[in-house]
Amino acid sequence: MATKARERLLQTAEELFYAEGIRACGVERILEVSGVGRASFYRHFQSKDELVLEVLRGRDVRWRAWLEEAVAARGLPATERPAAVFDALAERFGWQDFRGCAFINTMVEAADPQSAAFQAAADHKRRVVAYLDRLLDEAGYAGHKALARQFMLLVDGAIVAALRDRTTESAGSAKAVAVALLAAQRAP
Repeated sequence: MATKARERLLQTAEELFYAEGIRACGVERILEVSGVGRASFYRHFQSKDELVLEVLRGRDVRWRAWLEEAVAARGLPATERPAAVFDALAERFGWQDFRGCAFINTMVEAADPQSAAFQAAADHKRRVVAYLDRLLDEAGYAGHKALARQFMLLVDGAIVAALRDRTTESAGSAKAVAVALLAAQRAP
């Protein structure tokens, strides 16, 4: 059973890691902002690295649930749902606290592909590809596995461009490319 202190640590760490970066945010800062004592921190987590992994796992579940709900809420037929991913992203890009993708940010900060944090972030990306694959399969695309990987490139590129440009336009541009990919896939 999760305790209030554990939940405060996780919530505070997630907010700080996303806003300031994992490396820039030490345990002392997390303790200060969360109001949780050092002894309590170490009762719940053996290290900052363990906290980072828990934050990434929780964010993965919530982010993918958000994306699925955002696409489903549009009430579109299966053939239109894959492209709707980019409409959902455009909304996200417009959020005041948007700082890119927490998982891309983690991979950049971790740098070592063998590190647990890098692997957790890469696992998130694989799960998003699986969701995209499911959408494309349900829409009837024979090449759905390859398309899902291509869509993931568009998603990641749109996220990075949105962070760089501070606009939502990259989602529309990525959607246009995705629609063209889908049209080409349908062509004989």
